[in-house]
Amino acid sequence: MKVNNMFSSIRRTVAARAGRGAALLCLGAVVSGMTTSCSDFFEPDSNRIIYANKPHLNSASDTLYSVIGILGKLQALGDRTILLGEMRGDLVDINTNTNADLRDVALFNIGDDNKYNRPSDYYAVINNCNYFIANADTALKNNRNEKIFMKEYAAVKGIRAWTYLQLAINYGRVPFVTTPILTKEDAERNYEQLGIAEICDWLIKDIQPLAEVEMPGYGTVRDLDSRLLYFPIYVMLGELNLWAGHYKEAALNYYNYINRRNGNNSAYPITASYYASWADGTTTFTKNSPLFDSYSGAFGSERYGSQSELISIIPGDSIPSEGNYSELRNLFNSTSDNNARYSIEVSQAMKDLSAAQTCTYVQSNSGGLVKYGVVPKGIGELRDGDLRLYSSYSFRENAIVDGNRTNYQQISKYKTRNIHVYRRATVYLRLAEAMNRAGYPHFAYYVLASGVNNKLIEDSVMKHYPTAQDTAFLRRFDLPTTRYVLRTPDRLAAENTMGIHDRGCGWSLENPDYAMPFDTTLINTATGYYKSEADSLQQYRYQIDKVEQMIVDECALENSFEGTRFYDLMRVALRRNDPNFLADRVYGRRGAANKGSMEAEIKVNLRNPSNWYLHWNGKIGIEPVSAAGRQ
Repeated sequence: MKVNNMFSSIRRTVAARAGRGAALLCLGAVVSGMTTSCSDFFEPDSNRIIYANKPHLNSASDTLYSVIGILGKLQALGDRTILLGEMRGDLVDINTNTNADLRDVALFNIGDDNKYNRPSDYYAVINNCNYFIANADTALKNNRNEKIFMKEYAAVKGIRAWTYLQLAINYGRVPFVTTPILTKEDAERNYEQLGIAEICDWLIKDIQPLAEVEMPGYGTVRDLDSRLLYFPIYVMLGELNLWAGHYKEAALNYYNYINRRNGNNSAYPITASYYASWADGTTTFTKNSPLFDSYSGAFGSERYGSQSELISIIPGDSIPSEGNYSELRNLFNSTSDNNARYSIEVSQAMKDLSAAQTCTYVQSNSGGLVKYGVVPKGIGELRDGDLRLYSSYSFRENAIVDGNRTNYQQISKYKTRNIHVYRRATVYLRLAEAMNRAGYPHFAYYVLASGVNNKLIEDSVMKHYPTAQDTAFLRRFDLPTTRYVLRTPDRLAAENTMGIHDRGCGWSLENPDYAMPFDTTLINTATGYYKSEADSLQQYRYQIDKVEQMIVDECALENSFEGTRFYDLMRVALRRNDPNFLADRVYGRRGAANKGSMEAEIKVNLRNPSNWYLHWNGKIGIEPVSAAGRQ
């Protein structure tokens, strides 16, 4: 639906508060060339900004309606956020139903006319954010001496930070503009082009002072709590610091979001409510054996609550003709709208990764003695290994739909018209990634394998990092044991915390294939100590490397199809200065045996990072190495 329909309840609320109506923000900034000026980017004659004749946005109608307009323009970025991040990775594949633009995205052949290559849409959001930031009267106070529009100001800065980050990680280097483009003269100025790290560092300083400001609350909008419509500042600080390589800062930012999400004396754990597992005491493992499966419930609810999985949503229109209708349901699923012809398939690499996992279960629990078992392989029906794929994906070959035989696919992560951007598990995975690279791989491992609380950190993490500096840093992650209660086989009522890997693989701490990495060759077998100080350091580096690979795999198992995969691979490959880390996985999309044919079909050389980025009209983005792209 259009902005003025989707946000009608907010409009009524604002009108009542303001005592008068106001026109909606009209957004249409256009962007193109950046080598000398922005005259090709921003069309000065377009209706991109309202209230341009006012020195300030200083009334409820001006300010709140402007935020609504920015949220409306953000809708144009929803689908491509998922598709650019997923189609270029290794977890999905194309088929005969895939349209030409999406096929070209998957094969890294994205031309200037591809509908997913429109930098103008990003700059339309950015330009309107810039206008709001420059003109909102944040000094205005009410009769209680409270700043009236600071929440909206923080929300808009968060939107601008998120939009710039998406622009930068997709195009590599982009014109960085922080003032509104309102005239032809503004558009013709020379604007500096910055890379990912430079943009992140600027934005970190910009939004850091707003970290404690609450997001606006406008009530419910068509069954969506308006608090889901923003990007929390602490989450954005975590993302920016992670991409910039400031790992301790990123970890603290993610923790601060978790710690403050539900207010004081509360918790926001990886809940023990959403997981898929074999029933306790199972003796035979077949496709008909009982399973406990609540995992897909993490995606079905779009409510905002103390234990909501979702954090941020870009709302989609409900009517296809309205322009911001999300394609995702019809691309990922067989529906009546597409005559059951879905366009995006689960890749062989994703199926192989899921099946390769080892799953553990409670074999018996009697008299305080618990015996764990390992689920055998060869069951089939997606029940081998991790059960999250089984829970979120279903496929029937030659199913009868409307009297016709066709392959039928459903992915439970795409059942509504809205685009899910951030959820709780994503924040925890990012926390693990940041803590690992900050030098605390044991902390990161336990985020995956069991969940963390103060007792676990004290007993199982701190002993590996004994310096006073390490202890002081680790104690900043205050996760009270009474509020973060780790799961046990006895299923105590107070339990609320589990490891992310547990969501699909059972009891990870009892999993022989999921132990904390340890290179035994570095130990003197006679003494039990490291052979040298250099070997001790080598063990430390080995563990960071191996835990990072575990995190990358976990991101695939937990966040598959959610639009994060290509960026996860990119971030790690850049950090390691190892383009093959990304290239080998993408080329392995159709399985290890088909790497060569996949590489030939993609054509561009993904072992050269310049080919990872989009470019447009020779004026934005990192240009490919050569016309052929095979260098």
